[in-house]
Amino acid sequence: MSKLLHISASPRDEASESLRIARVFTEAYQDSHPGDEVEHWDLWDGSLPDFAVGAKAKMTVFGGKEPRGAEADAWAKARRTFERFDSADRLLFSVPMWNASVPYVLKQFVDVVSQPGWIFTVDPVAGYGHRLAGRGKRVAVIYTSAVWGPRLGPEFGTDHQSTFFGDWLRWTGLTDIQEVRFHPTLAGDWDDARCAADARARDVAKVF
Repeated sequence: MSKLLHISASPRDEASESLRIARVFTEAYQDSHPGDEVEHWDLWDGSLPDFAVGAKAKMTVFGGKEPRGAEADAWAKARRTFERFDSADRLLFSVPMWNASVPYVLKQFVDVVSQPGWIFTVDPVAGYGHRLAGRGKRVAVIYTSAVWGPRLGPEFGTDHQSTFFGDWLRWTGLTDIQEVRFHPTLAGDWDDARCAADARARDVAKVF
């Protein structure tokens, strides 16, 4: 039995297109994988730890020492966050575009879980090692935007959303990645765009 973990970066509830498409995805997934567990993680629910002290703990670990006191507490909270993320072998991210990039809460998630020995290693000659590689994990990402679109010019913005997040996924070692996109743009046909995104979500979910 597999576990699908849906990680949501949108705070907009029923008004969110990324969450709506995620519901289409998870319903199709449950229909196709009736024995699998599905868990939803709203990154806005307060479960993400603040990482100000954790950043100090990270550098302590880089220095080959054990975090102590407040640093140890922050490191333990970050570890629990990573373990929740790492508990699933199927990952679904719903990612709306905010100011050409991702919502800050998703960047917070990335910063909390991206720690030495968990996500990566560093070798002075070979560079980064990718700790999540070769473990059979699969990823689907729902990217949405309302203004920027792949067929529009730079006057409508730049995609730092999927370029940033896709690069982070590959850096961790997660390379089996499927994308579902919804970019209707201001003058586009939203109904057609919704139908296309929903169909893509169902297709990916069925074989995920």
